[in-house]
Amino acid sequence: MAPSSSSIKSHHVAVIGAGPGGLVAARELRREGHSVVVLERQNQVGGTWIYTDDRLPVRDPTRRIQRPEEVSGSRVAPQKVAPQLKDQEQNIQVVYKRASAVVRVSPAAESDGEGRIGKWRIESREKGKKDHRDEIYDAVVVCNGYYTEPCLAKIHGISSWPRKEMHSQNYRIPKPFKDQVVVLIGNSASADDISRDIARVAKEVHMACRSNAADTFIKQTGYSNIWMHSIYVRKIARVHEDSSVVFQNGKIILVDVIMHCTGYYSFRFLAYFRFEYNNWLASKCGCSGTEEWRKEMCLMCFMRKIEHPEMYRDEWEDHHLVSQAYQDFSFYV
Repeated sequence: MAPSSSSIKSHHVAVIGAGPGGLVAARELRREGHSVVVLERQNQVGGTWIYTDDRLPVRDPTRRIQRPEEVSGSRVAPQKVAPQLKDQEQNIQVVYKRASAVVRVSPAAESDGEGRIGKWRIESREKGKKDHRDEIYDAVVVCNGYYTEPCLAKIHGISSWPRKEMHSQNYRIPKPFKDQVVVLIGNSASADDISRDIARVAKEVHMACRSNAADTFIKQTGYSNIWMHSIYVRKIARVHEDSSVVFQNGKIILVDVIMHCTGYYSFRFLAYFRFEYNNWLASKCGCSGTEEWRKEMCLMCFMRKIEHPEMYRDEWEDHHLVSQAYQDFSFYV
């Protein structure tokens, strides 16, 4: 792909992450005539759309996206996204450094002469090697997303707890939980989906959620083996060496597995709500902000998941929003 003719000064730019966001950023930077290096910690492009049996986030055990396709911007089945991205990789003429984990990004000593940061230093480590690479770039675009580093709840006594502890990032199928007592910490999409998935085979499923009242101990509607508990903010009261878990409501349960469905560490240096940040960033780039129909779709998805957890992906009342979405899409395709 030849860079487009432009009066923009060419820069040496690093793009961190080779998922959809990283590939699009790399493509657009090349179109403006910049020299681009893409650093990806995996051996292939695709980011969190890469589905394997043993690694990386499969955020939904059914492998179905949790939002309407108009919001996600993809009409392709999740399993087919990564192969399509790999096909596009060949059309984006940039330097790819695969299996390269970024260790640190920091301002370099160089300045632009006006006291502002002129260069950026990236330290990265290639898989299987101990030595770090130290490279200088004019600019850095961070596209590694926030489904990489799991966020774990704080649990008193967990260091001496003898049973299995895991994050929903590593969940794949319910079979390993047959006849076991499982505690899920969290009450968002992954906890809802996984609890219903493993309830078919598990002996008991206990969901600990901070939004429940302090004395909550009720069965999940429609299930005989799913109980709801309360916890402090991302924190179970305590666990003990006899494999027992103590909840905020005072209940003590002997447990086989604790699974954290507590999300991931995000860009904590951004003090914006997602839409607010997107709109701010768009204004800086001369682009339009998040469409109102997209905001409404996201909100509707969230509300329907609460009201209809079993079927929220299949039944929608958003035809008017879909029409608005396709009207917007017509300007770009």
